[in-house]
Amino acid sequence: MWNKIYYSFPIQLLILHLRKNLALLFLWVILALIILQKFGSVLGIPYLFLDPEYLNEVSWQGFFLMGIALGIFTMSFHMTTYILDGAKFKFLAVIPRPFIQFCINNAIIPLAFYILYLYSFINFQLDNEHEAGEVFQYFLGFAGGSILIYTLIFLYFGFTNKDFFILFADSVEKRLKRSKIPRANMLKRIQESKDAKDKVLDYIDYRLRIELVRRDLSKFKPYQLLRVFDQNHLNLFIIQTILISLILLLGFFRDYPLLQIPAATSATLLFAVITMLVGAVAFWLREYSTLIIILFLVLFNSFSNSPILNRPHAAIGLDYDVEPVVYNIAALEQNLHKDTLQKDRENTLRILENWKAKFPQGSKPRMLMITTSGGGQRAALWTLHVLQQIQKASNNQAFAHTQLITGASGGTVGAAFFRELYLRAQLGEDIDPLDKKYLDQISADNLNPIIFTLLVNDLVIRNQYHEYNGRRYLQDRGFAFEKQLNINTKGVLDKPISAYRDPEEQSLIPMLPVTPLITNDGRKLLISPHSISYMGVSLGRIDGPNEKSQGIDFKRFFHHQDADNLHFISALRMGATFPFITPHIQLPSEPQMEVMDSGLSDNFGMQDALRFLHVFKDWIDQNTSGVTLITIRDSEKFSEIDPKLPPTIFQKMATPLKNIYINWDNVQTLNNEVLYNKHKEWLPFDLDRIEFEYATTDFLRDRGLLVQNSEASQQEREIQRASLNWRLTAREKVSILENINSIQNRSALDKITKIQFLEDPN
Repeated sequence: MWNKIYYSFPIQLLILHLRKNLALLFLWVILALIILQKFGSVLGIPYLFLDPEYLNEVSWQGFFLMGIALGIFTMSFHMTTYILDGAKFKFLAVIPRPFIQFCINNAIIPLAFYILYLYSFINFQLDNEHEAGEVFQYFLGFAGGSILIYTLIFLYFGFTNKDFFILFADSVEKRLKRSKIPRANMLKRIQESKDAKDKVLDYIDYRLRIELVRRDLSKFKPYQLLRVFDQNHLNLFIIQTILISLILLLGFFRDYPLLQIPAATSATLLFAVITMLVGAVAFWLREYSTLIIILFLVLFNSFSNSPILNRPHAAIGLDYDVEPVVYNIAALEQNLHKDTLQKDRENTLRILENWKAKFPQGSKPRMLMITTSGGGQRAALWTLHVLQQIQKASNNQAFAHTQLITGASGGTVGAAFFRELYLRAQLGEDIDPLDKKYLDQISADNLNPIIFTLLVNDLVIRNQYHEYNGRRYLQDRGFAFEKQLNINTKGVLDKPISAYRDPEEQSLIPMLPVTPLITNDGRKLLISPHSISYMGVSLGRIDGPNEKSQGIDFKRFFHHQDADNLHFISALRMGATFPFITPHIQLPSEPQMEVMDSGLSDNFGMQDALRFLHVFKDWIDQNTSGVTLITIRDSEKFSEIDPKLPPTIFQKMATPLKNIYINWDNVQTLNNEVLYNKHKEWLPFDLDRIEFEYATTDFLRDRGLLVQNSEASQQEREIQRASLNWRLTAREKVSILENINSIQNRSALDKITKIQFLEDPN
């Protein structure tokens, strides 16, 4: 019995994969770890698979597409392993439908994953309080997608793949002999087949019955048996080519919403493409495949900086056709002349005077400043929600008193959206900035088009363009992000940065500089409709040229490249560039300037806010009753210290990088605390702070900050922290919105109600 089990075809295939095809198994392992929420949980990757969103909702259609994608990935695994190892099992050549029977016996790994996926997503959906009937619809959608793709592919192979007797009974042999497709050395393959040590006693046939392997293969000529596999391999190669071509062809139609498939579907199709390419390479190159792949990678890397393969990811709106601006120390110093700094400062002083003029003459208004942290879509939703609650709690006074908003990444996106809604309401449009529908808009899925564009466009040579104000720009996943954000927010942010010059100057809305990090030298790029060079260097230039500037004024530096025409959503994307998800933008300079997420330098916007207070401290002291700094964090300020357990050797190797990643938030928080307390001590006016935090339910409960026995606390009892992503599940959205009900955040709102917005000097 043991021999029958051990030498059965399914077990022998599994052993062969473990011995020889670990690279292919690695893809299954990655998917399994994702499904089990053991990989990528911080970034919300498991939720993309367990809760796929399609057309801005989780439905059976999304699971149907997941079924198709997993079906294609499974078949790519079968096809590739058949190409690599099918000929080792000569008995396949003399049984009916050899490839289909191979798939049935090769199903242990895919079947185990399917069971794991079904259990995981059903359990996830039920845990998210979905009705059993609704979850059953999801299951039917997933099953329908998988069955559809298996049916189509198996029908193809059923009609095209031949066994030994069919192949040599008709003219297929002659057609193969006439084929111009090159074949590997047949004699060598015959010898390899003779040397094969794989032993199989029985297999599961297509009727799911156990059949004994035919042992009398000696009467068949080896080259005839191998010709059966050659014919099968040719059909496999054809279907692989068709599938890859269809996936890439979707790129030409990716602007259609129906084709913007779930992000997890795109990722699974990417895995399928990788697996099929392995099979195609093995089909053509045989034993030389490893060498050829290495040579290809070396050559590709050598030519990857050529103009064709290294075309820049552009900032939409800028002029890349004119002479690029010189980017060196001398050019930076020219933009930091004392007269330039003073001119920019005087321009902002006029804005401050206009801000003060909104209030009764002779009064001293309270100035508000808002800082908001990065954190992807959770930060965007949390920031917008908090701003709505602040405006409501202040009886619509807070934003009129707000002069400056600083921050990073998603927080800036949420703040910019609220600011635009507030501006339109100020200009007389029938808009209520406090309407909850805007929470749905800012939290709508923004990831599907990014990952889909990565699959069908950015992994190959980008060749599609779009126009903006008469200029053409190559499309990429960054453009997909901007376009989807524009769609989600109903086009209200679709304007150049110069469109905000007059509203900011008239103090209809607060100033909101976007400050991405320049990866070339670590400085900030200060993007604003006004020149704000004073934000990047000491106003007095005490040390002269020896003082390294901390920022570059975008408007002045790229004046000849039409800086005023920069698309505002492009500016937001420049400050929210998450590595690998959205590409770094290259700017028209020589050498080429490259920017990434603002959060790397100041994830909470505190440094910019305090610098502004320092530059204009005299005016603020004379004209206001002081400043209230409102900080909106998408993380806990105080985090519990985790217990230290004896690490394993692999943990020791990973600890340094892990500590840098985990503690980066803490390091910035501590530095900001030092800066804030120093400024509070020596600034000549009153400075206080009101803090809002998005924290996990467990954290709030442990600190006694959760409202006990409230409806919110009951709903949020088991909700974990929302992921760092550009897509949120329904449960994560609830977690974020209900967090305003914590004792800490309610206390902060209460402080908002007690702000004395106007102070009568008499």
